Amino acid sequence: MSRLTDNQSKIIIALDFKDEVSTLHLVNQLQPELCRLKVGKELFVRCGPELVKKLIAQGFDVFLDLKFYDIPNTVAAACEAAADLGVWMVNVHASGGRKMMQAACKAINSGFHKPLLIAVTVLTSLSRQDIAETGLDIEPEQQVLRLARLARDSGLDGVVCSPLEAELLKTEVAEDFCLVTPGIRPAGSDVGDQQRIMTPSQALLAGSDYLVIGRPVTASKQPLKALEAIIMDCKTVRKQT
Repeated sequence: MSRLTDNQSKIIIALDFKDEVSTLHLVNQLQPELCRLKVGKELFVRCGPELVKKLIAQGFDVFLDLKFYDIPNTVAAACEAAADLGVWMVNVHASGGRKMMQAACKAINSGFHKPLLIAVTVLTSLSRQDIAETGLDIEPEQQVLRLARLARDSGLDGVVCSPLEAELLKTEVAEDFCLVTPGIRPAGSDVGDQQRIMTPSQALLAGSDYLVIGRPVTASKQPLKALEAIIMDCKTVRKQT
């Protein structure tokens, strides 16, 4: 099965809910052709693979955002299990190293269904001071570039990064390297716990391929209208470019 789908949307809605009822209440107000969905750790732990299957059955592309990070065999087996669920995208931590990422890539490519495999570089909630406390006294952008190159050389399809690093990675890594960017906030939205952010239009102009957006849509009283407003803004950017 191809990694490509009919869905051309660049918007990934982060389903940061605590239960299935709340999740489906939001999802039922959206349309599969307008967005994709991200299932993260809390929702997956609480609701499990069956919720992922329900979302896929409703026609949505699902990004399983579990950020696998372990020994190569364990991560490979987890990626194989994710592929068997039928997800559109799955991720690992680039900090797990070349052998781990290569094992994950091999597991994905050996199956019938081949989701996109991307790597997390530096979390968008981390500042230089936060990174320094882990023993790396460098700018976040330097570490992002280093890990993105490692992910590319390991055979992965792309990385998760801040939109602030998108232009750098398109230039220094590869133009066709897939960039998934959280830290997206429409103008006037609450920043929340993100440190390195951009608006949707700014991120697309910088080179982001997919925009992860949560609360500006999920906390809206009219989530579909909020989503449609973001999509219209994105279309305007594409016309200008």
